[in-house]
Amino acid sequence: MALLTKDEAQALLKKVLSYSKADECEVNLTGTNTGNIRYARNSVSTSGGISTYTLVVQSAYGKKLGTATINEFDDASLEKVVRRSEELAQLAPENPEYVSVLGPQKYAEPITYVPATAAITPKMRADAVAQSLQVAKETKTVAAGFMEDTTTVNVMMNSKGLFAYNTSTGVNFSITMRTEDGKGSGYATRGYNDITKLDAKKASQIAADKGVKSATARAIEPGKYTVILEPAAAAVLMENIFFGLDARQADEGRSFLSTTGGKTRLGEKLVDERVNIYSDPLNPDLPTSTWAADGRPQEKVSWIEKGVVKNLTFSRYWAEKKGVKAVPPPAGVIMEGGTKSVEELIKGTKKGILVTRLWYIRPVDPQTLLLTGLTRDGTFYIENGEIKYPIKNFRFNESPVIMLNNLEELGKVERTVSVESNTNYLLPPMKIRDFTFSSLSDAV
Repeated sequence: MALLTKDEAQALLKKVLSYSKADECEVNLTGTNTGNIRYARNSVSTSGGISTYTLVVQSAYGKKLGTATINEFDDASLEKVVRRSEELAQLAPENPEYVSVLGPQKYAEPITYVPATAAITPKMRADAVAQSLQVAKETKTVAAGFMEDTTTVNVMMNSKGLFAYNTSTGVNFSITMRTEDGKGSGYATRGYNDITKLDAKKASQIAADKGVKSATARAIEPGKYTVILEPAAAAVLMENIFFGLDARQADEGRSFLSTTGGKTRLGEKLVDERVNIYSDPLNPDLPTSTWAADGRPQEKVSWIEKGVVKNLTFSRYWAEKKGVKAVPPPAGVIMEGGTKSVEELIKGTKKGILVTRLWYIRPVDPQTLLLTGLTRDGTFYIENGEIKYPIKNFRFNESPVIMLNNLEELGKVERTVSVESNTNYLLPPMKIRDFTFSSLSDAV
C-alpha cells in the first residue's frame, strides 16, 4: 500500500475538517505497512504483511469531548465519522482537564524515513533468516527468531490550523539460539531505522556463541555482585526511569522523583555524576518524529545532566496549572557512555557477572523504583578479566536509581531494543557494583 504524500494527506484531512460543526476538531491519520517473518526449531513458521489506515476524529464542545475512528475514506464515511464524534461529545460529561487544541507550529524536518527500509521485500526477510539458520546449522544450535519492518505515515490537523506530517521506517530483529539438549541459550536483538545496518548473521553468531558456552552452567550463591549489563539488559531497567520522568506524578507524590511536602527532585542530584541522559529527535542513530502526539514540537532535551534531574515532562494541562513550559515525553532516549566495548569492560573486572538479558520485569516499590525480574539467555561468571564459566540464572531485586549510584564504568553506546516495551534506545553497557541477586532460577 502506497503511503499518502504530504499533499494528499493535507487534502484528505482538510476535507474531514470541512464537515465539522464542533467548537474544535482534531483529526489524526495513521497509515502503516508492516512485514514480518518468524522462525522456530530452525524453520520458518510464519511470514506475512499488514497494511492499514486509521482515521481518528476528536470533536469538542467546550470541555465535552467525543472521539470516533474509521478506516473508510469515501466522502459519506468521512462525514459520518465526524458526525459520530460530535454526537459522542454532546453526550459526554465535561473534562475538567481539557486544554484547547494548539494553533500552527514549526517543526524541524525529520530524518526518520529511509527508502531502503521502506523497500524491504519478503525475499530480503527470507535471505536474512537464511543467514541466521546457516549459523544454527554450523553451530548445531536451534534457532528461534523474529524480524519485523514497518513503514509509517502519521498526520495531524486541527481546526486552528495546525498541520503535522511525518513518515518513518524501522526494522527490529531478535534471535534466540539454544543447544540441542536445551541446556544452553543465547540471545541477541537489533533495531534500526535503516535496514542496511542490520547484520542478521552477526547477531545470530553472537547468540549461538552464548548458547553453546552457557550449556554447562553452574549454580553459585545469590548475593550482591559486580555485574556488567549488556545494553539489552540495561534497557529494561533504565526505561523505568525514562517512563517515570512525569512532573504530575512527582508533584502528587506518586513517583520516585517525589519528596516530602509535595516537592520533587527536579534540580537535585539523583544518580552518579557520569550519568547524562537526553533526547534528540534529530540524532542520526536514533531519529524520531519532530512532533509529539498532541502536536507539540519535539526538541533536544537534557533530562539528567551530570547526575542531576534537569527536566521533567509536563502535559499541557499540568504545565498550565503550574505556570511552566509544557515539555512532551521523549520519543527516543539516549544515554551517554564511554569508549570501552563489553569485552574491554570484562578485561577490567576482577570478579563479576556478565548479564546478557533481563526479562519479566515487575515493580516491587514504585517510590524507590525497586524492580524484580530474571536473568536469562547467557549469564557468565567473570574472574581476573576473563569469562570463567556459565552460571545458572538468578532472580534479582534492584532499583535502576540505586544501580546508577553504584556505577563503576560505562561502555560504548549502541542502539538496542527493550524486550519489555519493544522500544529502541541508545545505551552503553554498564558495570555496576553490589547488584542484588535474591535467588536462583531454573530458567535457561
